Amino acid sequence: MLAIFCAMSFILYLDRVNLAAAAGPIKDELGLSNTTLGLAFSAFGYTYAIFQIIGGWFADRLGAKKTLIVCGSIWVVATIATGFISGLVSLILARLLLGIGEGAALPAQARAIANWFQRKDRGFVQGITHSFSRLGNAVAPPIVALLIVLHSWRAAFVIVGALTALWIIAWMLYYKDNPREHRAINEAELARLPEHVNVTANGGDTPWKKILRRMSPTIFVYFCQVWTNTLFFSWVPIFFMNAYHLDIKRSAIFSSGVFFAGVVGDVTGGLISDKVLKKTGSLPMARQGVIALSLLGTLCFLVPVMLSHDVNVVAWCLSGAFFMLELTIGPIWAVPMDVAPEYTGTASGMLNTGAALATIISPVVFGTVIDLTGNWNLPFVGSGLFLVIGAIMALKMRPDRDIHFFEHRSDGRKVPA
Repeated sequence: MLAIFCAMSFILYLDRVNLAAAAGPIKDELGLSNTTLGLAFSAFGYTYAIFQIIGGWFADRLGAKKTLIVCGSIWVVATIATGFISGLVSLILARLLLGIGEGAALPAQARAIANWFQRKDRGFVQGITHSFSRLGNAVAPPIVALLIVLHSWRAAFVIVGALTALWIIAWMLYYKDNPREHRAINEAELARLPEHVNVTANGGDTPWKKILRRMSPTIFVYFCQVWTNTLFFSWVPIFFMNAYHLDIKRSAIFSSGVFFAGVVGDVTGGLISDKVLKKTGSLPMARQGVIALSLLGTLCFLVPVMLSHDVNVVAWCLSGAFFMLELTIGPIWAVPMDVAPEYTGTASGMLNTGAALATIISPVVFGTVIDLTGNWNLPFVGSGLFLVIGAIMALKMRPDRDIHFFEHRSDGRKVPA
């Protein structure tokens, strides 16, 4: 089942980042500027943000299986349609449709992980599944570059869309929302399952205010993290091409090296979080501590990127920065399961809405800054500021207090805390 989750994350981000990998030839063929290309990148974020909470809510009510079958089919159509665009408008429409399809995917996956894995393992599980998303980032540049050389950038989108369709078939045939109903599960595995939550039993009103109260600091921290993450996802391949005048093949190689560092960071961050939890029994240390230190470590690696003119130094430092940045993923995606176990899909949707807002705003800001100044290093300065703010706000997260937690006042009253 973990392999199914990892495959989904891989394909999800392969579909998402292939536009960045093919940005050079698309920009040339359609006559786009950096600003209009940034608009195309950010279009995805609008519908992606809207369908985060909607998709998470559906996953809690209807189950992850049905939710992912529907949204996965939409993102197949959107990916293939991108191969047939004729201009900026059709490119934006395809990206908007992709945002609808992918919007529900990660909240639904979080709901599925909560069904299958206990709290003590969730940092690692979230880390390794997200590491495969970074693997998708890492292999997308060389794969798309190869397909462009052999065929065209349009063929790349059609082929990746077909790959996504194969995963949906596998998900439809193999996954079960209730692990106890799976034909292949054995007695030893049954003993390791978390307490079952009947996703169709949440018939009452969803406690939106309680979930949002618990999730708000985490959402803000994730916004700060994804602001910098989007800089890597959207602009690293074209950054190497423009700032250092590399051709598309060499740019793809350097970009892949950076993204592979993120693969390692995802797994490592999840392992560290689970190990800290096992040793200390403290959720704040396992979640908040790892996140805050990782964001500050990212900033340390970005400083040489802004100062150095050596492409090799910049590539190594970008790799180090992306590794540190991705250490946060396992612990931060475990928080919705900590604070809202019965509504993990909804809480995860709220979390990823913060990410979606960052993906809407930051590409436009990056593209505009570059067009106005011609300086490809300036976007890293703004990212550094968000990293510091995110590290400070991480200290306000309380993963040890779920939505049912009440504070006992000295006057005997119980109030939500």
